[in-house]
Amino acid sequence: MALAQADLLRLATAGSVDDGKSTLIGRLLLDAKQVLTDQIEHIEEASKRRGGAGVVDLSLLVDGLRAEREQGITIDVAYRYFATARRTFIIADTPGHVQYTRNMVTGASTADLSVILVDARKGVLEQSKRHAYISALLGIPHLVVAVNKMDLVDYDEDSFDTIVRDFADFARGLGARDIVYIPISAKLGDNVVDRSENMPWYAGAPLLEHLETVKVDDDRNLARARFPVQWVIRDHDSDYRGYAGQIAGGVLRTGDEVLVLPSRKRARIARIDTFDGPLDEACAGMSVTLLLTEEIDISRGDIICHPDDAPQLARELEATVCWMTEAPLRAGARYAIKHATHAARVVVDDVVDRVDVHTLAPDGAADALALNDIGRVRLRTSKPMAFDAYADNRATGAFILIDETTNDTVGAGMIC
Repeated sequence: MALAQADLLRLATAGSVDDGKSTLIGRLLLDAKQVLTDQIEHIEEASKRRGGAGVVDLSLLVDGLRAEREQGITIDVAYRYFATARRTFIIADTPGHVQYTRNMVTGASTADLSVILVDARKGVLEQSKRHAYISALLGIPHLVVAVNKMDLVDYDEDSFDTIVRDFADFARGLGARDIVYIPISAKLGDNVVDRSENMPWYAGAPLLEHLETVKVDDDRNLARARFPVQWVIRDHDSDYRGYAGQIAGGVLRTGDEVLVLPSRKRARIARIDTFDGPLDEACAGMSVTLLLTEEIDISRGDIICHPDDAPQLARELEATVCWMTEAPLRAGARYAIKHATHAARVVVDDVVDRVDVHTLAPDGAADALALNDIGRVRLRTSKPMAFDAYADNRATGAFILIDETTNDTVGAGMIC
C-alpha cells in the first residue's frame, strides 16, 4: 500500500511558564545544525541587548513577537520545520501561560507527539497537568515528559525519579498512553541531541533520537473508511465527475461499495485518481479523487464510507469543548459549526459540567464555560451531521464553533 506521506512527525511542546519550551526547540535546531550563521549572530546580538552576559538565549530562535521577547513568554503558536537524515519534523511551540490555553489547543490539535516540559526544580505543576490532560483529550498518541533544567539540580537522579513518579500517578487518569521520560538541560544541551555525560544513570535515548525513531505509522486509522468530500470536480466535455478530499480513516479500494451520508445513497468506486495517476487503493491521510459508478447528488460536506461501518448520523450530540473567548458559553447560545468539510448552525442545549484539571473529574454542574474552561456540552445542529466519537477518529470527531457576528473561532470540540 502506498504511504500517505513521507516520514513526517508533527510534535508540540507544552508545559508551564518558564519551563523552557522555546529554549528546547532552539537547542534542537542549533545542535541539529538547522540554524544559519546569520541567525546565530542575530540571536547573539539580541541576547546581549537583553543582558545575557555571554549566554545565548536560544528561545529567540522561536519567539518572534515583540511582546514575547519583551515579556520572556510565548504567546502565539510558533511553527518550526526541520529535517534529519531519518525524519522530517514540524514543531509547534505552544504557550505555557494559562490565559493562552486556547493557543495550546490550536497548536497541538494535529500533533502526533507532545513534549511536556517539567522544571526539575519545581516538579509537576498545574499547567503541566493541564497540558498533559489537553494532549490526551486531543488524542495525541505519544507523550514525552522532558524533565528540564537538570543542571540546576546538579543532575540529581532522585529529583528526576520523584517527578517521574508524580507524573505517572497523575497520568493513570489519562488512559493508556505511550509515555517516555527524558532528563534534559535545554540550555546546555544535555540529552537533547547528544547523550549527556553528566547523567550516566540515564540509559535511555536522547530526545532527538527518540523523536527520530518513535513509530507513528501504526497510529493511522485504517479500520473505518471515512472520506469527507471537499470538492466536486466536473469536466462537462468528458463527463468527468469526481469527488476530491483527504481520506480521514480506513482504506478505500476500486470496486468497493460505498454509502454517501446524509443522503444514504449507495454506489461503487469506479476509480481512485491522484496527482500521480490512478490507484487501486488508498488509505487514511491520502488526498484523492473518487469516481463512482452511479450518478448521485453529492456535495461538499458529505461523507463517503462503507455501508456496514457508517458513522452516526444525527442532529444531537455531546462533546467536550475547550472554550476560547471572553464571552462565556451558555445554554441557548447559537453558533456556526465547522465539522470536517461540513458546515451548519448549532444551538447549545445544555452545559453539562466543567473538568477539574487536578482530578480529571467533572467539577459539578456548570451553567457556563469561561475562557479556557474545558467541559461537556450538548449541542443540536440545524441539519443532520455524520460524525464519529473523537476517540475513534480525530478528523470526523472534532469540530470548531464560530461566532457568526465576528467570524471568530470561539470553541474547539471533541465529540464524546
